[in-house]
Amino acid sequence: MLSRAASSASRGLAPALACLGSRQKHSLPDLPYDYGALEPHINAQIMQLHHSKHHAAYVNNLNITEEKYREALAKGELLEAIKRDFGSFDKFKEKLTAVSAGVQGSGWGWLGFNKEQGRLQIAACPNQDPLQGTTGLIPLLGIDVWEHAYYLQYKNVRPDYLKAIWNVINWENVTERYVACKK
Repeated sequence: MLSRAASSASRGLAPALACLGSRQKHSLPDLPYDYGALEPHINAQIMQLHHSKHHAAYVNNLNITEEKYREALAKGELLEAIKRDFGSFDKFKEKLTAVSAGVQGSGWGWLGFNKEQGRLQIAACPNQDPLQGTTGLIPLLGIDVWEHAYYLQYKNVRPDYLKAIWNVINWENVTERYVACKK
């Protein structure tokens, strides 16, 4: 019985690894039978313990591992390009924040990809001017600095908004855009 279970688990691993790109978490499946169904050979208490504690821990650890893997992907190739083109992530963050803070009135701060040079660049666009149409850069990350994006919470203190925005950037999406535009 254990060898069949082990075989089933290894076959089930491939679909689990294939879904790494999705954000849906795994959940503990219900058993197709009652905990007491294997009595008297295996009692209900053992089945409940193994299912609700041990199996649940495996599912939880799989979710944690996949999240760490997604974070590592986002930091891998893109992070290397950021270090190459800006010196470090901190220097990149400082520069994009400064460019975004310097937009007069309304507009956007951008991280874009210069396909001709194969490099990342930072730019700002006033108002609704599109990044690619005005600079030729392929948009990877845009920071909206129109007042409507932050005024209700940050009032006219754009630097506080720009400090906070780094906590909600979807690096997985930025990485996907970076990888796609390099092709």
